[in-house]
Amino acid sequence: MRIGLICLVLGYVLSQFYRAFLAVLTPALEADLGATSADLSYASGLWFIVFAAMQIPVGEALDRIGPKITTVVLFALGGAGGALLFAVAQTPAHIAWAMALIGVGCSPVLMAAYYIFAKMYPAAMFSTLAGSMIGFGSLGNLASSAPMAIAVDAFGWRETMVGMSVVTLIVAAALWLFMKDPPKVAAKVKGSVIDLLKIKALWLIFPMMFVNYAPAAGLRGLWVGPYGTDVFGADTALIGTMTLVMGLAMIAGNFAYGPLDRLFGTRKWVVFFGNALGAIGCFALFGLGADASTWTATALLALVGLAGASFPVLIAHSRPFFPEHLTGRGVTLMNLFGIGGVGIMQIVTGRLMSTWDSSNAYSLLFGFYGLLICCGLAIYAFSTDRTD
Repeated sequence: MRIGLICLVLGYVLSQFYRAFLAVLTPALEADLGATSADLSYASGLWFIVFAAMQIPVGEALDRIGPKITTVVLFALGGAGGALLFAVAQTPAHIAWAMALIGVGCSPVLMAAYYIFAKMYPAAMFSTLAGSMIGFGSLGNLASSAPMAIAVDAFGWRETMVGMSVVTLIVAAALWLFMKDPPKVAAKVKGSVIDLLKIKALWLIFPMMFVNYAPAAGLRGLWVGPYGTDVFGADTALIGTMTLVMGLAMIAGNFAYGPLDRLFGTRKWVVFFGNALGAIGCFALFGLGADASTWTATALLALVGLAGASFPVLIAHSRPFFPEHLTGRGVTLMNLFGIGGVGIMQIVTGRLMSTWDSSNAYSLLFGFYGLLICCGLAIYAFSTDRTD
């Protein structure tokens, strides 16, 4: 099981890579394919929306056939196949299709690990294990920043994506060899996602789940690149550095959030005050003057990334409300809201950015993200706290 979990971590490293690498490829894709920021926003958003839509069938598969086959099949066909399609893309539409296919491939990886944690480890350790999984997996976030920029400069973006396809296929093979399913327990009661949606306590958590990751993922995965280029005249190397700093902050946030529920005896207020800090970071970026330095902006982006890493604690907050036989469907339902929120906001912000005046578009973007978090907090404040 330990070797299998290590392979899942490697798979999640690739999942984190694929959701964030477009920011670094912005200049190359604009030059070679004529892809605009709106095109890339749509492609990035499509990854998240398809990923989110897959959570319903993935949750069903986890509970019925187990995490091994679910993960291996989707990761090999969708992940490796999508990366290869990306490598041979000739138009921005091909990029969007490739990102959608990669989203299918990456959709089961994190939830397979969460399913195993929920079934085989003490409940009180769930948020720590979940945060650590994302923390280690976020090395892929780092790989998609400066290292990706170096690889693209050295080999070209097409050759780099062919290499990523091969690596993805190798990890899928390792999952087939080493991953094991938890022991199956015959369920006396049947159920579905509909039963989960009837749990009233979850409806006060869903909105926070929908917005908590959207600013950090949206900025890190897409808007840092155009922001650095348009506002600071950044080249690929500087964009790589900005995304690297923000990626490091997101990793630190995942490790920091993990044990806080046991330290403070609450999950709700850890999430609440952490995301309030993220809203402050967004509003600080909104008010940043035109003469601000690149490093001031990067530091504030890092703050948004750090504070926006509450995803595993939100999963842990909701998990005690799930019936045992619906664990797989429960964690994937929450993931649907979390990743779906990112995807929808990627597309929404892409449309907004194309209509706003270019001189203050990025300030309005940061203000929009800040207000989004505040809306989620206003509802989440009334949720029921729950710990193990």
